[in-house]
Amino acid sequence: MAMAEGGTPAGALGRGDLQWTSLLAAQSGHAIYREAAKRSASGSVDVTSDDDSTNQLDTEEQQFQRVVDHSTAQHARQSRDHCKRARADSGISPEKYVAALSLGNGDGDGSANDSRNDAPHQLGLPKVLMQRGKHQEALRLLEAVLVSDPKDADTLYLRGQCLAADNNSAGAFASFAAAVAAQPGHAHALVACAAIYRSSGQLPSAVSVLETAAAAAPADGAVQQAYAAGLNALGRTSFTPSGACNTQLYFTLCTELKSAGQREAALAKYQQAVDISPTYTDGFYDLGVYYSEENQQQHPDSMQFEEAAKEYKHCLKLKPHFAEAHCNLGVIYHLKGELDEALAAYQQAYMHSPGLKLVQDHLAMAYSDKATQIKDGGNAAAAIALYEQALALNPRYARAVYNLGVAYAECGQHEKAVFMYNMAVALDPSCAEAYNNLAVILREAGRLDAAVQACQAALQVRPAFPQCLNNLATLYTSQGRAFEALHLLQAALLAWPGYAEAHNNLGVLQRDMGSVPEALASYEKCLELDAVNRNAGQNRLLALNYIHEGEEPMVCEAHAAWGEQFQQQFTPLPQVSPAEIPADSAADLASHAADDLAAPADLAVSSGTATDLASVTPAPLVVAYISPDLFTHSVSYFAEAPLRHHHASKVKHIVYNCSPQGDSKTTMLRCATEAAGGVWKDVSKMPEPDLAALVRQDGVQVLVELTGQTANNRLGVMAMRPAPLQLTWIGYPNSTGLKAVQYRLTGIPLLSAKTCISTQHHLKTVQY
Repeated sequence: MAMAEGGTPAGALGRGDLQWTSLLAAQSGHAIYREAAKRSASGSVDVTSDDDSTNQLDTEEQQFQRVVDHSTAQHARQSRDHCKRARADSGISPEKYVAALSLGNGDGDGSANDSRNDAPHQLGLPKVLMQRGKHQEALRLLEAVLVSDPKDADTLYLRGQCLAADNNSAGAFASFAAAVAAQPGHAHALVACAAIYRSSGQLPSAVSVLETAAAAAPADGAVQQAYAAGLNALGRTSFTPSGACNTQLYFTLCTELKSAGQREAALAKYQQAVDISPTYTDGFYDLGVYYSEENQQQHPDSMQFEEAAKEYKHCLKLKPHFAEAHCNLGVIYHLKGELDEALAAYQQAYMHSPGLKLVQDHLAMAYSDKATQIKDGGNAAAAIALYEQALALNPRYARAVYNLGVAYAECGQHEKAVFMYNMAVALDPSCAEAYNNLAVILREAGRLDAAVQACQAALQVRPAFPQCLNNLATLYTSQGRAFEALHLLQAALLAWPGYAEAHNNLGVLQRDMGSVPEALASYEKCLELDAVNRNAGQNRLLALNYIHEGEEPMVCEAHAAWGEQFQQQFTPLPQVSPAEIPADSAADLASHAADDLAAPADLAVSSGTATDLASVTPAPLVVAYISPDLFTHSVSYFAEAPLRHHHASKVKHIVYNCSPQGDSKTTMLRCATEAAGGVWKDVSKMPEPDLAALVRQDGVQVLVELTGQTANNRLGVMAMRPAPLQLTWIGYPNSTGLKAVQYRLTGIPLLSAKTCISTQHHLKTVQY
């Protein structure tokens, strides 16, 4: 989901798009509880769990944290010693030192000012305050240092430590990421990032970051030890016993041989049992569970799963009402991605044992996954019905509640989506995706403060959540909190270097901060990752106008190349018949425009496509305007004149208002349009293909777009060519780059007829 950049002042040259990320429904791999039924001799179902590996992991986590703490303590001891030397050199008390740093004044002899210009002297006292547990005081000093040097890696690292000590994991991660962005080899910041990854359960990511830290500081014993501890913890996790998963795939077998680890002997006994009694259903069932357990560390398509399925089917031939066997067979189909077969097996199990909780849960998961599959195919309404079936079986299934919220949001039922997201986090407080998507809806409703709180809640759960870091950055950008947004985007890209939308948003922020060359590099990185990213492509063209003349060949070629690529994404509507082409000749069309725009009578129209407008009829010309900027925006002040002064006897004008949110200016423009005999249509939520079809249905003969390459444009409509004559005006200081837009209206002193367009573009300039 893209979120348009806000806050552009009236009269600005233009603006680009920020991109906002909303998460899709959870996939089946995240929704399946790894459980299986084991029927005992008495017919009851037993669920067991093995906590040994959890204890081992806890021990590894404690070891890992001790190493990180040791690294931090070693760094702090060095800092404390350095601070003592700094204070001894400066000859002032801690109190005066605080005042000097926070107020920027010396103690009379200039010593404090000298220390303030020396980075080690600036950081010495904050480190001592941190050692004494005074993190808030230290944080204030560090913020003061960052005002003068916002890219000092050591200061950003210490700031992250203060935030972490204050339980602000998201802020800490962002600050550590900013330190790494400023100094990629900052080993202690990398170790701190790894600690946050580890604490949020992302051990592989933690080890990857620690590997970078170890390479950056091969002689730092604490960093190397942290890397070793991370590898050790990862090794323990990789070889966790099969019964130790957080959500088990199957019930453990109740045989002494298997419990003692003698699996081959257990298999021999199972086989012996079915050989002695070929109708022994429990024996075939136990064989199925055995093969399924053997497959837990293997691919679902392996021979072990095939053997397990074969044994379950044999069991069901002997005992068709064996619900647990149906359920376990369903699990195998489910893990293999054969969802319809899994649903059929679960439904059989439910039919035979509707009160069995295990069966209810698995059938609910299958319904939820099927609903997601249907929703991804474009039928959200049908998906909602299946999610509701899942919740009828398991009302506390948080993942289905969350997915139902996603489906409601895609259907535009935002109030229901908000309710479901709130329910999801109530059932599962660790569901960061629900907080994130809640923030998306709140942002679209204009509730920025509430959206910020939702993003912060998500980041407390998962500090290294790239999409949410990106979304919070867009919110901070709209609130003018540029440096905080910058740190968040750097953190998002540290967590996910291939995150195209974050590169685009970083470019928008860099452009707004005046760093246009850096912005262009960010847009190009986004396009390298996602060649058809519409926002980045258009933002790049917009940014070129800030540092290059519009008629430079490089700028012209960039617009032309973008137009060719963009045009290929849309299929033009069938050409209108000659009877539908505007009846005015080129000169008559110029006369119409001159009268209605109160322009000089000698309006010139370049020759081109207008030469096909042959015969003259008294019917009014149908002219339409399309714009997302019909609110208090610079474009609206220029658009007001034609909307208010068209002559109804000569021109029937239609306004397609694409503004997401209107204001008093919107109301005034609508009233003026209707008073002049025009038609106003609000189409902000209409997809571009539907809007193009509406333009064709309305019989529009001349379509004027007022946006160009700026935010929320509807150039996709223009690319579909719904009108025989299409123009661009006022919203953008250059060509759209589209061949489908034949004319551009400009003032006489501004441009020549060759403006930013090659002969292949077929663009003509109408001057008035």
